Order: sequence, then C-alpha cells, then structure tokens
Amino acid sequence: MSDPTAPPLPRQPLPLADPAPLGLGGFALTTFVLSVHNANWAPDLIWVGLALFYGGLAQFIAGQHEFHNKNVFGATAFSTYGAFWMSLAAFILMDLAGWIPATLNVHQALAWFIAAFAVFNSYMLIFSMRASKAVFAVFLTLEGTLVIYFIGQFLAGSGHVLGTDLIHVSGYVGVATAAAAWYASAAGVINGMSPRPVMPVGTPLWPAT
Repeated sequence: MSDPTAPPLPRQPLPLADPAPLGLGGFALTTFVLSVHNANWAPDLIWVGLALFYGGLAQFIAGQHEFHNKNVFGATAFSTYGAFWMSLAAFILMDLAGWIPATLNVHQALAWFIAAFAVFNSYMLIFSMRASKAVFAVFLTLEGTLVIYFIGQFLAGSGHVLGTDLIHVSGYVGVATAAAAWYASAAGVINGMSPRPVMPVGTPLWPAT
C-alpha cells in the first residue's frame, strides 16, 4: 500500500507537437498571397483576412507554443511575424475605413513599417544559421523581400516611377520566400510523422559549440 502521507510524485508534462510547421505554413501562405499581388499577378486585399487569422493569429499561437518547447528562436520569430501580419492588416483596415488622415503618405508609412521589421529580420537571419539550412533560406529570401519592398514603397511615396517596379520585384522574391517556408513547413510535418527524416532540411551553417 502507498503511504498516504507521502508527498505526491511530480507530474510529467505532456509532450507537445512541434508548432513550427504550423507557424511556417501560416507565414508561407500569407506571404505568397500578398506577394502575388505585389508582383501584379493577382488582386489585392484577399491577403488581409489571412494576415489576421492564419499568418497572424495561428502563427502567433505557434510562437507561444514554442515557449513551452524552450525554443527561444522559434518563439521570437513566430510571435513577432504573427504580430507583424496582424499589425499590417490592422493598418490596411484603418486605411480602408478612412481612419488615416489624408495628409499621411501611406507608401512612406508602409516603408518605415517594413524597414523596422527588416532590422529585426537582419539579426534573426544571422541567428538562423544556428537552425537548419531550410530555415536560413526562409530568412535570407525574406530579407531580400523586405529590403526591396521598403525601397519600392519609399520611392513610390516620393512619386518615383521606379518604386512600382521595385514593389513588383519584391513580390517575385516574396514568392521565393513563401516557397522556402512551405518547404520547411512540409519537411517539419512529414519528418515528424516518420522514424527518420524524409525531406532534408540541412545542418546548421553555424553549429553550436
């Protein structure tokens, strides 16, 4: 018989499924839909709902679950980019609702918004070298997307014709970003379902020592 006066045994936490494929999938799909619009291949605004719920809320939740996995990189990346998408969608909805003053240069406002996230992405790009090559590819292509889009929006806000062309180019690079994120997401799903890796993601470029 067990001793009723003995202290209870500590409970082992239930294992969590890897939230990274969800976060990467939400980021990939939302990036793709916005990028095909920026590339002038598809209509505008359909990405706003995705930015609120899939790239935004779902990715943010994935980031919160990464805290439970003690993955500081994943928690920071997914939570930040989930908030990024929700913030961008909120700005667009405010503009559509007429809540933004007509005197505001929306192109240049978006340029500074994107530039700020490019700063964040720059150091995350460096740190992604401690993750897989697949994750590094996501951050590398995203860096190009953000920088080109920032310059394009800034020039468009200044009335320069090159601005629109650069926004289109950022859309092309954004499609490549989405493809890299989709690959990493798919690899996370199938590799997590298999006894051995099925889709290679590559070893870190900057191994921990």
